[in-house]
Amino acid sequence: MKIKIITVGKLKEKYLKQGIEEYSKRLGRYCQLQLIEVPDEKAPEALSEAEMIQVKDKEGERILSKISDQDYVFALAINGKQFSSEDFAKEIDTLTTRGKSQFTFVIGGSLGLSDKVLKRSNQEMSFGKLTYPHQLMKLVLVEQIYRAFRINNGEPYHK
Repeated sequence: MKIKIITVGKLKEKYLKQGIEEYSKRLGRYCQLQLIEVPDEKAPEALSEAEMIQVKDKEGERILSKISDQDYVFALAINGKQFSSEDFAKEIDTLTTRGKSQFTFVIGGSLGLSDKVLKRSNQEMSFGKLTYPHQLMKLVLVEQIYRAFRINNGEPYHK
């Protein structure tokens, strides 16, 4: 199984990098994990609605260039479907049973994801109504993917 996580912007915080590296290492026995960072679009703090759309579209093109036709895409979006850890594990297991073997998770920049990325996604997924820094979300996502594999393999970790 291949899993890609595409994020907008470069991760700078050492403690987040260390956490992601730890879970990436653990995931090595379950899947081939690829972490892809695409550059964020530089923009001033105060943007008009049209300028926000422009920024998201530019970031969206960078994201879409990293997604293949075979990828089953989960777009992380605040209005997406919320899963429990068990339900997320079951979703991955069900999709795998149906022949899916390439999963891509997309975390947008500070403005979110473009409409084109959301349209390309097979499913929108949410970790709740709270807003998280997208760098922190990357760590949470990697941990939840690891947890899903442990659940699906009946291995201790999830409590």
